[in-house]
Amino acid sequence: MAAAAGNAAVTSKAPAFGARSSKISDAHLNSVRFRKPLFGFRYNIERKWGNLSLQGGGARNIEAIVERGKKSRGLVKCTAEGIERGILTGGRGQEGTFVMPERLKVVALMACVMCLCNADRVVMSVAIVPLAAKHGWSSSFLGIVQSSFLWGYIFSSVIGGALVDKYGGKRVIAWGVALWSLATLLTPWAANHSTIALLAVRAFFGLAEGVALPSMNILLSKWFPCNERATAVGLSMGGFHLGNVVGLVLTPIVMSSVGLSGPFILFAALGLLWLTTWTLRVTNDPQESRSISKSELRLIQAGKSNSPPLKKGELPPLRLLLSKMPTWAIIFANVTNNWGYFVLLSWMPVYFKTVFNVNLRQAAWFSAVPWGTMAFSGYVAGAASDYLIKEGYSLTFVRKVMQSIGFIGPGIALLCLNYAKTPVVASVFITVALSLSSFSQAGFLLNMQDIAPQYAGFLHGISNSAGTLAAIISTIGTGYFVQWLGSFQAFLTVTAGLYFVTAIFWNIFATGERVF
Repeated sequence: MAAAAGNAAVTSKAPAFGARSSKISDAHLNSVRFRKPLFGFRYNIERKWGNLSLQGGGARNIEAIVERGKKSRGLVKCTAEGIERGILTGGRGQEGTFVMPERLKVVALMACVMCLCNADRVVMSVAIVPLAAKHGWSSSFLGIVQSSFLWGYIFSSVIGGALVDKYGGKRVIAWGVALWSLATLLTPWAANHSTIALLAVRAFFGLAEGVALPSMNILLSKWFPCNERATAVGLSMGGFHLGNVVGLVLTPIVMSSVGLSGPFILFAALGLLWLTTWTLRVTNDPQESRSISKSELRLIQAGKSNSPPLKKGELPPLRLLLSKMPTWAIIFANVTNNWGYFVLLSWMPVYFKTVFNVNLRQAAWFSAVPWGTMAFSGYVAGAASDYLIKEGYSLTFVRKVMQSIGFIGPGIALLCLNYAKTPVVASVFITVALSLSSFSQAGFLLNMQDIAPQYAGFLHGISNSAGTLAAIISTIGTGYFVQWLGSFQAFLTVTAGLYFVTAIFWNIFATGERVF
C-alpha cells in the first residue's frame, strides 16, 4: 500500500513538473533497506540518488528501478520506509560500517552470559579437588559442597520467574549476574574462613543463578518473532553448554599460573564486564531501544503475541496454572530432562572408571566433546523448528516433534549404552544422548511462552524447581541404586523408561496454543 501511495503521488505530480521540464533534478530515493526476516544479518543501506532523470513518467522509472532490484537482489518489498528484503549476510551502512540487527546483538550477549553462568558452576567442580586436599575434606563433605549450589537454585527459579514477568528480563538477569559474580569472588575467602561460610556463599550463588533461564526465555520472546525464537534459544543454550568447556579448560590453566583464587577472580571480572555492556546496550523490549530500525521493529512486532504485563501487586494464578494438563506436560518434561541430564553429568565419569577402568586423564576430550556437540545440535534443533513453522506447520506439531526427538533419542541411546563393549562405543552413545536431548530446547522450553505468555517466567520457575528437585534425587539416588544392585545397567534402563513414558505424556497433553 505504501508503494502504491508513493507511485500515485509521483504520477499525480508529473504533469505539473512536465510543464517546466521533462527532467526532475535533485530527486531522492531515501531509506533503501534490505533485510532478512529469518534470523541473520541485514542490509541497512541508505542511498541518495542525485540528479535522477524521470522521463516519460516518474512512477514508471521508479518501478523499473525496483524491478532491477528484484532481479539482482531477489524479492524486494516496498514500504513507507523504503525497500526491504531478507538475506543471510550482513551489509554496509551509509557510512560504510558493518550493520547487524539489534536482536542479533541481544542474543549474542545472552549466549555470552549463559556461557558465563555455566562456567562459574564448573569452576568449583574443578577447584574443589585442591580445596579438599588443602582443608582435608572428606568425600561425603565434597558431595554436600557440590549440592549446596542447588539449595538456593531450587527456590530462586520460582521467585526469579515471577520477578521477570513483572519487571522484565533485562533488570532481573542484571541483578543476578552482579550477585553471582560477587558470590564467585567470595568463594575462595569463604573456603578459607569456615565451612559454614562456604556453604552459605554457594547457596547464595545458586540463588542468584536461578533467575538466568527464566530471564533468557522471557527476554528472547520479547526480541524475536515466533518463527525465530527457537533459533535464538538454541544459540543462547549453545553458549550455556559451551560454558562447561570454557570452565573445564580455563580453570586448571589459571590455577596453575595464578593460584587457587585466580579462576574465581577471572570469572567474576568477566561477569562485571558483561554487566556493563548489557546495561548500556540492551532494553527489556525492542520498542524501548533507540538503535533498532523501524523495519526490524515492525518485523518483531508482527511475529509475536502481545500479552499484558502483570499489574502492580498482582500474583500469578498458581492454582489456575496447575489446573491445566499442558502445564503438567511442561513440568514432567522438565523433571525428565533434568533427571537424565544430571545423571549423565554427575555419574558418567564414574561409570567409565567402574565399567571400563578408563583413566579419564587420558581421555580429556570426553569432558568437552558432549557439550560441544550439544551446543551445535541445540542450534540445529532451533533452526529446524523455525523452518517447520515458516513452512506452515502448527506450533503444536512442531513442539511435539522436537520434544519427541529430545526424549526418545536419548532413551534409545541409553539402552544401547547397556550393550557397549568398549569405552569408545560408550562415549559415542553418551554423546548421542546429550546431543539429542538438546532438542528439548525447541520443545518444552519454548512451550511455556506458547501456552502462558503472560505468566511464562513464573511457569518456567515452577517447572525448573521441580526439575532441580529431580536432579538432586537422581544424582543421589544413582549412587544408592548402583550400590544396591551393583550395576549401572538397571538405572540406565530406568532412566530410558522415564524418557519414553514422558514422551507419551507430552504427545497426549502438550499444545502449542495459548491456554492462559
